[in-house]
Amino acid sequence: MDMQLKGKRALVTGSSSGLGEAIAMMLAAEGAEVIVHGRDAARVNRVATAIREKGGQAGIALGDLATDEGADAVAAAALSYGAIDVLVNNAGITSHQSWTDANASDWLDIYNANVVSYVRMIQRLVPQMKTLGWGRIIHIGGGLGIQPIREQPHYNATLSARHNLSVSLARELKETGITSNVVSPGAIMNPMVDEWLMQAAPQFGWGTDPEEIRYKAVKELIPNDTGRFGRPEEIAGAVVYLSSRYADYISGAVIRVDGGTIRCL
Repeated sequence: MDMQLKGKRALVTGSSSGLGEAIAMMLAAEGAEVIVHGRDAARVNRVATAIREKGGQAGIALGDLATDEGADAVAAAALSYGAIDVLVNNAGITSHQSWTDANASDWLDIYNANVVSYVRMIQRLVPQMKTLGWGRIIHIGGGLGIQPIREQPHYNATLSARHNLSVSLARELKETGITSNVVSPGAIMNPMVDEWLMQAAPQFGWGTDPEEIRYKAVKELIPNDTGRFGRPEEIAGAVVYLSSRYADYISGAVIRVDGGTIRCL
């Protein structure tokens, strides 16, 4: 199926590793020119090189989106390749501090990194999207923004804020040809998660077989209808769809890719 992304240019923030990398790789595979972003030049260049080696087009943009100066640099670098049709706001940080551990400064820091950074890129790229009469803004949210847990409250709150700002932006962009949506992942498997599971298995009594450990972890920590963790490419697939012309009629939506973890309409 042709997702009609040839000739489109996408900036994926935080795409030098993990979920952002998977999104960048899939957008490029579908024909989009992808601007790979991160703070570490070596990691950014590694992803861009991987895209080019597969026959795709990739540029790079370096900068810290937690600062105005960094956001200016990233926007300028991205636009140096031409107009940006698709912005995927993915960059951010996580924290496992509790209500007791996280002080007001911690709340401000994570809100700046996870929410204001999104706003910075919106403000720098949406004006030029309006001149195109078409655009896609996709925010990576999360299930903890819909059903928060008692742990990491400041992180949960930033996910909720991402969902909220995305819908507000969709209303602001009414009839401009630009859509704003959220992809909300569930628990996604990656090497760091897998390593933690293997280390935590004795504590929880999950056995020693890796597949059994993963299955029991899902049952006890993130029960869902699929009985497994998600994969980065499954999130990337949702982003690619929302980036395409097939999603012209979707705006202000939250697309949950969580195996049914969140049990609400």
